[in-house]
Amino acid sequence: MVFYFKARAEAGGDYTIFMGLDKYENEELIKFGFPEDIWFHVDKMSSAHVYLRLPKGQTIDDIPESVLEDCAQLVKANSIQGNKVNNIDVVYTPWQNLKKTASMEVGQVGFYNQKMVRTVKVEKRLNEVVNKLNKTKVERKPDLKAEREAVNASEIAERKHQLRDKKRREELEKLEKERQAELRSYKNLMVAEKMTSNKDTASASKSVQEIEDDFM
Repeated sequence: MVFYFKARAEAGGDYTIFMGLDKYENEELIKFGFPEDIWFHVDKMSSAHVYLRLPKGQTIDDIPESVLEDCAQLVKANSIQGNKVNNIDVVYTPWQNLKKTASMEVGQVGFYNQKMVRTVKVEKRLNEVVNKLNKTKVERKPDLKAEREAVNASEIAERKHQLRDKKRREELEKLEKERQAELRSYKNLMVAEKMTSNKDTASASKSVQEIEDDFM
């Protein structure tokens, strides 16, 4: 089971927040995440794995402050230990930076690049924020693998489309270069023919003058 939440509307954009029912569900979320997903967790404490799905084209740097607060509050509220204390740290990083090895326990993750992990301080639980999020809560049992495969297929199709467009542009550019080369060649030919024509006219005039001189 996966729980879905809607970030505050005033943030603008389409931001979906979600988390798994348990550590086994977290394994599926880790395995079949999207490139647009940002992972959140209470630092050094047990907590839910909360994800934020960004609109396409956005990065971790584009997360609005209100959405960041929503995610951090939701993580804190779903941490048995973290929910009881103030001034906790919540870490977050792109899904692609999550590292999973065979030796790790179920639901446990590491990071490929520690420099890509960010921290936000949460002073205390904000019930108003948590309650608003819970009112938007929807439970679904998605086929995460099928969703991931559908995204992969879409990305492959898009790359193929881009390659076809690139090839077509290159072919059009090649044809245009050939046309311009032909035009330049034609202009040069016309100039050469004109020069030859003028030279022949001058030679003919000279011959007439010579004939007249001989006659005189």
